Amino acid sequence: MPVRVVESSAPSQVSGFPTCQGANLGSALPPTCTLLSVGQAFAGTQNVSSTQKDEAWKVNVRIQGCDLDHGYLCGTMEALNVPLADTPVVTFWEGEIVDNKNYTFFTGKWEATPEDDIRHWSKFQSFSPLLNQVEADGGKSLDLSNCPYIFMRWKEQYFVNVGLDCGLTIAGFYYVCFSCSDGSINGFYYDPNSSPFQKLELKSTNEGRSGFSFSSYQLQ
Repeated sequence: MPVRVVESSAPSQVSGFPTCQGANLGSALPPTCTLLSVGQAFAGTQNVSSTQKDEAWKVNVRIQGCDLDHGYLCGTMEALNVPLADTPVVTFWEGEIVDNKNYTFFTGKWEATPEDDIRHWSKFQSFSPLLNQVEADGGKSLDLSNCPYIFMRWKEQYFVNVGLDCGLTIAGFYYVCFSCSDGSINGFYYDPNSSPFQKLELKSTNEGRSGFSFSSYQLQ
C-alpha cells in the first residue's frame, strides 16, 4: 500500500537467499508447509523510500484463508506507522500461488507484462535456477514440489478501516517469495504509478492462530 508517487530509483537486490534446488521438469504442486497456513502471523517492514528520503513502515500480516489445491490464499496486511494516517492502515489481500496448475509465473493482468514478471521474479536469488525455463514457457514444465520456496502474488483488494482518500494506493500487487524452511517472506511491490521495487520483508511470529478455510476461490 505505497504512497501515490512516481519515482526513479535504482532497484535493490535481496541477498542471503540460498538457491532453489531440485527444480526439474514435470508438473506438481509446491511443497506443503505448516508455516503457510490459516492463522499464521508475520511481522516486518515495507521499504517505501524515495529519492527524497528513506522510509520504512512496520507491517503485520496474517493469513486468514488458504486453499492450496486451488492456489489461493488471503489475509490482512496492517501498516503501523504510515505518516498520512492517524491509525494503522489495514488492507485485505488475496493471493495466487505459483503452482503451474492454477497459476504460472506470468501474471497476465494488473498491467504487468512478461518482462515486468521476469524483472521482479529475478530479484529473488532463489528464482535463478528457474529463470531459463520460465523465459521459455512461463515455467509450466517445472516441478516445484522439491523447491524450498513458494512463489506467490498478493493483490490488495480493499482498505478495511480507512477510505480511498487516505493518500495510499492498492492499485498494484506484490511479487512474493516464501521460505518453507523458516517462514520468512520477501516481496517487491509492482505498480507503474508508484516507486519501483518497494521491498517487503517479513518473518513468522508465534502469535495465536485464527482464520478460516476455503473450498474454492479464485481471483478475478
